[in-house]
Amino acid sequence: MILSDSRILQEIEKGTILIRPYRPQCLGSNSYDVHLGKTLATYVDAELDAKKHNTIEYFEIPDGGYVLQPEVFYLGVTEEYTETHAHVPFLEGKSSTGRLGIDIHATAGKGDVGFCGNWTLEISVKQPVRIYKGMPIGQLIYFPVEGEILTAYQNKNNAKYSNQPDRPVESMMWKNKF
Repeated sequence: MILSDSRILQEIEKGTILIRPYRPQCLGSNSYDVHLGKTLATYVDAELDAKKHNTIEYFEIPDGGYVLQPEVFYLGVTEEYTETHAHVPFLEGKSSTGRLGIDIHATAGKGDVGFCGNWTLEISVKQPVRIYKGMPIGQLIYFPVEGEILTAYQNKNNAKYSNQPDRPVESMMWKNKF
């Protein structure tokens, strides 16, 4: 079951969902549209290592936009800061971005109950496409949780992505033991 627009509003009023900035026109029938933040990042090294802390370089999207290139992996960020304390948030692409050949996440579309922060986007494109800061980039949908949450994400000792800032965050795989 997915939360409807009226239910999302109820949860915002209760404080179990926070979206900042909140724009009423971005609330869909069962989702909330989020926008591309001003900062992108790319990895410095051409070859990444899952056991290593791979470095990224940040850059801002100019007012005239920025052309994303195929075969380059970009990290982006949502303009919106969100908190979700009683539901499972999913970030999905919008059909309009998909029809431009823009993928906004490779695998990490699901958040955890207790996630607080801006969402890092894992952006790739099929062909060159100009993007702009503030453009609609995705939509959040919320699922209710069955059962009691024992430990919310922001309270877990191993929560590597809690309190994400308003700029992309690189992979923290290297913090895992394997």
